Amino acid sequence: MGKLALAAKITHVPSMYLCEFPGPNFGKRDAAIAGHKEIDRRCRALGVDTIVVFDVHWQVNSEYHINCGPAFKGVYTSNELPHFIKNMPYQYPGNPALGHLIADRANAMGIKSRAHSDTTLELEYGTLVPMRYMNADQHYKVICVSAWCDWHDLTESGQFGLAVRRAIEEQYDGTVAIFASGSLSHHFADNGRAPEFAFKTYNAFLEQVDHKVVELWEKGDWKTFIDMLPMYNEKCYGEGDMHDTAMLLGALGWTDYSAPVEVITPYFGSSGTGQINAIFPVTPLKKS
Repeated sequence: MGKLALAAKITHVPSMYLCEFPGPNFGKRDAAIAGHKEIDRRCRALGVDTIVVFDVHWQVNSEYHINCGPAFKGVYTSNELPHFIKNMPYQYPGNPALGHLIADRANAMGIKSRAHSDTTLELEYGTLVPMRYMNADQHYKVICVSAWCDWHDLTESGQFGLAVRRAIEEQYDGTVAIFASGSLSHHFADNGRAPEFAFKTYNAFLEQVDHKVVELWEKGDWKTFIDMLPMYNEKCYGEGDMHDTAMLLGALGWTDYSAPVEVITPYFGSSGTGQINAIFPVTPLKKS
């Protein structure tokens, strides 16, 4: 029925928004923004109607949650970094039908999930920042999935990602893209040292591990990466415990996946963290 047309791991650093305005950061995130616009171009060429974002800025403590309100509109200021993102307007259509299909499929697979369509839940900036550069004309419907999962297992999050894929391909009448919106290593600069780390990672260990991870991705060595994912998350301060990445890989086949990524925006440091925009080619799932 439906089609998963594109999958990607994307950055959402708030300095992308900040760099739009006159000042010392003006224009310095143009490469990341250009990466988002290239991903948008490809989504449009593939006929994508809905983007599902696995958002590490939506924290939950129990179950998996899907914000699939019929529409989203507001003016956003980050409570985490209000000096980076303030008074940012947004307006996007939602997709309640697909959100409920995903929750129903996950529950049928034994993964407790809830779709929220009659809700006052707002979007988080892991969704709002990329949508600013990909969806300003409201071309896509938007669904936000909680991917800061404090008490969840990464393998179960992979199964949730598989449920997303199955709901799209077996029950949805449309074309979808999925994004894991989060960083690689995620150690912020210590308080008072933010300017020093504005355009680099926190230390050489984190950066070198990140580069090794990107190398594995470019080789398509997902068995090795998935085996190291729990420790990588632990030792490199994974953003949202890297459940966004687990969901993405689950949707693509987990350890059966073997496609090499296409890096759209090369690895870069931001406020101490490691960032990238990369497309993960969608390949057929192995028959179960």
